[in-house]
Amino acid sequence: MVKRLEEIKPSATLKISGMAKELARQGKPVINMSVGEPDFVTPRHIIEGAVRALEEGKVFYTPTRGIPELLEAIAEKVREENGIPASPENVIVTPGAKYAIFEAIMATVERGDEVILLDPSWVSYEPCVLMAEAKPVWVPHEEGFEDAPVEDYITSKTRMIIINTPSNPLGVVYPKEFLKKIRDLAVDHDLLVLSDEIYEKIIFEGEHVSLASLDDMFERTITVNGFSKAYSMTGWRLGYAVADEEIVRDMNKIQSHSVSHPTSFVQYAGVVALKGDQSCVEEMVKEFRVRRDMIKEGLDRLGLEYAPPRGAFYVFVNVERDGTEFSEEILRREYVAVTPGEAFGRGYKNWIRVSYATSRSNIEEFIIRLERFMNS
Repeated sequence: MVKRLEEIKPSATLKISGMAKELARQGKPVINMSVGEPDFVTPRHIIEGAVRALEEGKVFYTPTRGIPELLEAIAEKVREENGIPASPENVIVTPGAKYAIFEAIMATVERGDEVILLDPSWVSYEPCVLMAEAKPVWVPHEEGFEDAPVEDYITSKTRMIIINTPSNPLGVVYPKEFLKKIRDLAVDHDLLVLSDEIYEKIIFEGEHVSLASLDDMFERTITVNGFSKAYSMTGWRLGYAVADEEIVRDMNKIQSHSVSHPTSFVQYAGVVALKGDQSCVEEMVKEFRVRRDMIKEGLDRLGLEYAPPRGAFYVFVNVERDGTEFSEEILRREYVAVTPGEAFGRGYKNWIRVSYATSRSNIEEFIIRLERFMNS
């Protein structure tokens, strides 16, 4: 193994995922509450946009940053919806938002730098930081999960803060007061902020605020977003980043020498997604709200503590015992797959993440099996 990969461990979710797949293959009635993707088919008009592009012969190489039509559509979207003063030159389109995060960190973080992560955070931030030969610095949340003492963890080596709102795995929508604190810290200490906003459309309570829209933050914020969650396009692999032109140029160096560019006809589907009817997003969010309320009602009845799920499609639950053991046991005994909390950080080993990106009937059955498991 090469040295830069020595500290990177396989995701703690892989063992559970493998067990769940094997049980399902055996015909067991597995309910998967661990999947981090919408269970809706991509809206028809977006599919038709991809088919139309194929039929028109748009199957060749594109510019490495993305087709001009999509760059303009993204710039227009973030100007009008997010208050980010971007032009097409500030945009790079990537094969998935995850690759935008990887490129952004590799393009801006040096060996020995420190990158602040909120504990818990999405599973791939830390490996990206480690691959850049930098040091992840975990900051625990305060009670309520809407604040964190980031200021206590900044040193002369701090280069970047990573924020994800709404949050995976918490489902928390960070309040504007907290984001303003991050803004003040970034300006005062001359830091970059990577703002992962992939769940921005899936909000039930609170308001989404883009950090790059705050005073003096456009040049120091890398805003990452994509099409996977809002438009149920996970397998299409289409994301983007909006940042200072110099950062975008550096990210494009990585892209041009690795993946070249996202799939040509998928980019044209992305234009249709942004420019077309948005009622599909509204209907999906409406359904997620119903499912969220079902999960909350069941957890409340069982007396379980959880982070406030105000956005995304996750609930982070305290099971008051080792979360990995809990996840393995409930899968073996009740055929329910959940994600152990240790996958997301350092301080929440007694927690699990539950995804409600599944049917109402599965959620009802999950609550029944969870109650039976806890009472056994």
